[in-house]
Amino acid sequence: MSNWAAVSWSTSTIQREQQADAAKSMFVSGRPIDQGRPLLLINLERGIMASEVDELTVEWEEDGLVTVKELDKVVLTKGAWATLIFKYQDWDRRKEEYGPEKFTIRRYQKRDGQYSPRSKFNISSADQARKIIAALHGWIGEEE
Repeated sequence: MSNWAAVSWSTSTIQREQQADAAKSMFVSGRPIDQGRPLLLINLERGIMASEVDELTVEWEEDGLVTVKELDKVVLTKGAWATLIFKYQDWDRRKEEYGPEKFTIRRYQKRDGQYSPRSKFNISSADQARKIIAALHGWIGEEE
């Protein structure tokens, strides 16, 4: 993941391009880009985001340390709109270890051959995931 950086995707195209250029120089110099969560990943070799759904990731590296470790992903839908669910862990700097497993559902839209993030829902614990599964199972079971 060392060839990835992050910029805000809620800005105009011109601002994104300027941020991408700044992100490249900041990443190459080894300085952290942002203290917050990355919203748009930039592949420094290929450009903004990914052109294939299998290239999408939530993994994040800062200063040679993987701060968001992707454990698994499942592609739920492909096409112009892609939906993926990721299993990941955040690095806890105080404990110097990875925290509990977390889950996130992400939607991406493909425009001009590149996927861009559009929405996300974070599932913060295994307990919350079990509650979502139970609710869905109850609804689906009622329909059959």
